[in-house]
Amino acid sequence: MSKVFIYPSTSLILSDMVARFGHEPLGAAIKIRERIQTPGFDSPPLQMTPEDPKKGLKYAAVEVPAGVRGRMAIFGPLIEEAEAAVIVNDSDLAFGCMGCARTDELVKFMIRQRKDIPILEIVYPSNEDEGLAFVDSIKNFLDGLSAKEVPK
Repeated sequence: MSKVFIYPSTSLILSDMVARFGHEPLGAAIKIRERIQTPGFDSPPLQMTPEDPKKGLKYAAVEVPAGVRGRMAIFGPLIEEAEAAVIVNDSDLAFGCMGCARTDELVKFMIRQRKDIPILEIVYPSNEDEGLAFVDSIKNFLDGLSAKEVPK
């Protein structure tokens, strides 16, 4: 089982596909759920602690807006933990809105810099045929991860 960073990381569709193929999805929705369910966490609707923007400084400069640093406090550790990644470009907002173009650029840059992990980068489908190919390419990628884990 590989830890697969999904992007857009709020995509429940990607998260579900990764889990169905026996891998652990790494995404913001899961981390935010953990934060909301943690007793004593008291800052809805932000789901951030005052320390999060400081943690984000590891991934983004101080001149970067606090919202980017706050998001990177969640995404950065997930990217570091990842053993593989699936990036969907040009996705529909309903597929998993990330809310910030600068965060989007930084997250994709950080993932692409990880030369030690397999990365599948695909374009969001615009018709049924592309949709079938989209799902098939994700399935093949995830199956390939599983095949590499089996000792030969």
